[in-house]
Amino acid sequence: MLRMSFRTFLERWQLFAGAVLSVAVGVALVQASFMVLVATGEPRIPEGLSRQEHDRIREGFVGAATVMGMTAFLAMFLAVFIVSSTFAFTVDQRRRDLALLRLTGGSRGQVRVLLLSESVLLGLVGSALGVPIGLVAKHAQTWLLVGIGLLPDWFAAPWRWQAVAVAGVIGVGVALTGVFAASLRAARIRPLEALRETGRAGRVMTTSRWLLGLSSAACTVAMAVWAHGANLIGAMLAALGISMVGAVAMSALSPLVVPFTAWLLGLLLPGSLVVASLRDGVRRSAATASPLIVLVSLLLGLAGTFGSLAAAGGEEAKRSVNGQLVVTSTGAQAERLPGIEGVAVASRQNTVDITITAGERRSVYSGIIAVDAADYARTHTLVPANGDLNALTGDTVFVGPAQHSEWIRAGEVLTAQVEGIPLSLTVVGGLPETLEPGENFVVPRRILPPRVWENAPTESVVQVETEQNPGAVAERIERAGIGEVSTVADWAEARAGRNQAENMKILSVLMGLAGLYALMAVVNSVVVACAERRREFAVFRVSGLSRPQVVRTAVAEATSVAVIGLALGCAVAGAGLAGIGGSVRAAIGVAVVRVPWTLLAVVATGSLAVVAVTSGITAFSATRQRPVSLIPTEE
Repeated sequence: MLRMSFRTFLERWQLFAGAVLSVAVGVALVQASFMVLVATGEPRIPEGLSRQEHDRIREGFVGAATVMGMTAFLAMFLAVFIVSSTFAFTVDQRRRDLALLRLTGGSRGQVRVLLLSESVLLGLVGSALGVPIGLVAKHAQTWLLVGIGLLPDWFAAPWRWQAVAVAGVIGVGVALTGVFAASLRAARIRPLEALRETGRAGRVMTTSRWLLGLSSAACTVAMAVWAHGANLIGAMLAALGISMVGAVAMSALSPLVVPFTAWLLGLLLPGSLVVASLRDGVRRSAATASPLIVLVSLLLGLAGTFGSLAAAGGEEAKRSVNGQLVVTSTGAQAERLPGIEGVAVASRQNTVDITITAGERRSVYSGIIAVDAADYARTHTLVPANGDLNALTGDTVFVGPAQHSEWIRAGEVLTAQVEGIPLSLTVVGGLPETLEPGENFVVPRRILPPRVWENAPTESVVQVETEQNPGAVAERIERAGIGEVSTVADWAEARAGRNQAENMKILSVLMGLAGLYALMAVVNSVVVACAERRREFAVFRVSGLSRPQVVRTAVAEATSVAVIGLALGCAVAGAGLAGIGGSVRAAIGVAVVRVPWTLLAVVATGSLAVVAVTSGITAFSATRQRPVSLIPTEE
């Protein structure tokens, strides 16, 4: 069996090429991600940097580690999904060969050994190719992370043999995991049924496929319902889970949609060969649609989730402010705001350069604002999670939204460093967690020397007197040269835009990975589907069709299948966005959902173009031989 596996692997390499490439890319990405991940966990930050710069670099390392962890996880999921779907399709293409093997004396166990041996060869070859590709991927990932600002220019990830070993084992494991179910299914089919395509061999929706599809669909619905009441982190994890599990569900159940699509096409094109091919090749159509389902669900799901959360953060910021204008200036300039005609209240929020340490926790250098508690309370609607803002006087501190998860309790004493002078600040309350990270700590301005906040970046929320026009007041502030003035709505929108720009840094990595993998799988499935139809195309030609007509038929069929994949992928992405909308409604009282229409148009157009071109080229190649040479005499 081992010798037969090796010979089959060499003779029919076209069937395994896509799976080998998927394993190789998966091994390369896992290897590179592990190397970068380990390097970010041991940062060597140069001396001589400011505290804020040191903190910013450390936060960047944390963000890069998160991205690399998600990349490795996503790479393994996509590799298993693509290898399993590809190998299941190739096993289906070879069911007559496997049936002949059974008829000549091969047992079910030998068939399983044959297929599993092929998967081990697939994993070994893919891992061997993935190691050198991983070196290139490591440099590419480092360059990308530096380019989007998560890592500094001097960052370097050293080569580690442990990462290579782990990635190689994962590569073989991915191949075995992807092939195991297909080997069991192939061994259960009776050989005569496989030759005649009756019984289990002719059934597309097998028991295992029903179980996988329905259980995954139920899990997807459960996650979507749970996300409605989850917090921000839970909703994000649910959206990612919906994108992956929902793609598995739709891929497993997609054979149910193919006949319906053929029926719709039959109403438009009665008697068409495309319709007949769709009805006859349900298994082939489902295998081609699967990678497109993954592509659309992941890309639209990720983009829609992060875009919705950024927009929801802006909406929350707008709702949390009780004012009409926001002024950006320095602390000294903001002190002139109360003297401007028409200004009722001006709450100045100075981002100050001080350090706060809570017990044994890490010191915080950024996200600390100094305020006048009374003005801050009048211009902000965010109700404290505990304590009272009126108590923010003297040597006290309020815990900001970004530190909400640290469980710093009221009554604790924190140590602050102000220009080298230590201060003991008592915690008198805390603000609730928000969709945006927000501030770390809020301190009274009066405990700080003026020189600490005079030149500090400052945002001031301005309440305009009732009889005054906000536009006129804004003009007076600008004429006074105090700073840049914007309405609360414009300020919130700009804030959401900045958050979305930060999210796009992560999305550019994850979406690029998902897009690359899915594109490989789409091309591979189309190539395998068309390449194995030489005899069928020959029958078309001897029946009277010309070679261009056969090619056009293949392109039309593949394009119809691509539309099925796009529609099912959109359904999965829609379920994820529904969950995000429910979570946002529970958090801020209104559902905010952003559908990435531009990305949808690009993905749909690009996918249809890739499928059409690939199927056209493959069909043209598959019809090069004379049709008579491919059809037995009895036919």
